[in-house]
Amino acid sequence: MALVIKGLKKDLGGKPVLRGVDLEVRDGETLVVLGRSGCGKTVLLKHIIGLMKPNEGEIWVDGKDITKLSLKDLIKMRRHFGMVFQASALLDSMTVAENVGLGLRRQGKLSKDEIRRRVSEALDMVGLRGWEDAFPSELSGGMRKRVGLARAVVTRPKFLLYDEPTAGLDPVMARSIDRLIVHLKEHMSSTSVIVTHDIVSAFSVCDRIAFLHDGVIRFLGHPEEARRSEDPVLKEFFSGGLISWREDGTFG
Repeated sequence: MALVIKGLKKDLGGKPVLRGVDLEVRDGETLVVLGRSGCGKTVLLKHIIGLMKPNEGEIWVDGKDITKLSLKDLIKMRRHFGMVFQASALLDSMTVAENVGLGLRRQGKLSKDEIRRRVSEALDMVGLRGWEDAFPSELSGGMRKRVGLARAVVTRPKFLLYDEPTAGLDPVMARSIDRLIVHLKEHMSSTSVIVTHDIVSAFSVCDRIAFLHDGVIRFLGHPEEARRSEDPVLKEFFSGGLISWREDGTFG
């Protein structure tokens, strides 16, 4: 397993958010964590990358429990991760190329020419070659999401983490981002964890689905297993997302 979470607990403001999360993510898979807004999905994601410390539990990444790493080793570990933030988190004072190449420059290992080549390659992957000199203020919401994706993949990370990648987008643009996520998976060997409450997006991109409810993983399985689940809470969540299942197993 690429990533193993054991008994993860976290309180915020004196209230339990994660109550004992157990989860395994396989090498090369795309695991989607579904759940209602405010259920702790982003909190879980921040623990995976070491931005938050749990009250209890373990997070094993490539055989190392990152909850016990020193800050120096934790920073090194994060180099293996690419993060796609919900609001893109682009720096307005930097061009698209400068935003995408930020992680490569911080590593300090590549020449300017190599960074420029890698940035152009990443932008090409997300369909934005030629936009290197534009500023974030000149881009649409969907384009900013694509720049955020390019910045996440430019370092060629082993792990990709997505925080609500389709949030704030209209349905057409959201499905475009879904197709891009699938495209990136086909061209990279990264292991991906996506947190979202967008049910259509989840079923479009996932290999497996984990349903986070009341601080624990209530369901874990393949999309077909989720579709056929008789769990009343999961069924209510799907019906709340206005999902209807067709006879061929697709949804609309």
